[in-house]
Amino acid sequence: MTVIDVQKNPEALTLTLTARFDAPPARVWQVWQDPRQLERWWGPPTYPATVVDHDLTPGGAVTYFMTGPEGDKHYGWWRILSVDAPHRLEFEDGFADDSGRPSPDMPVTTARVQLTADGETGTVMTIESTFPTPETMEQLVSMGMIDGMSAALSQIDALLAGPAA
Repeated sequence: MTVIDVQKNPEALTLTLTARFDAPPARVWQVWQDPRQLERWWGPPTYPATVVDHDLTPGGAVTYFMTGPEGDKHYGWWRILSVDAPHRLEFEDGFADDSGRPSPDMPVTTARVQLTADGETGTVMTIESTFPTPETMEQLVSMGMIDGMSAALSQIDALLAGPAA
């Protein structure tokens, strides 16, 4: 499995997943940068993603939906806060209604992605999600955030084995 560590820190309101890949950071960055590659792993295997908008620049937005096994659609959005390609990405992550507008009834987290070279050909990816409250953290964890993110990340190895963008 790709995920090598999961740390839940209720005091800091963070959840950190760490994964290792056998590809250099520039190649791993492409799975974020290229919307067609992103949609091949962002959702868990049974909830594949379709990326609608993809502007990975500060102030830009990514909108998407995941389609469940029964055809149900779940919409989400990112607001890009900072980008330092191919090493760092920070964005707000939230749920959306079926028109892509942020859902005011659902929480927003901040995600920080760090890609660090590991040896000559590997990369360690750290994704730290910060929650606004302990209740929000527990709500999202109880909704399956850890298992969902782990399952999504486990799809990246096969993607990296294919051709680069």
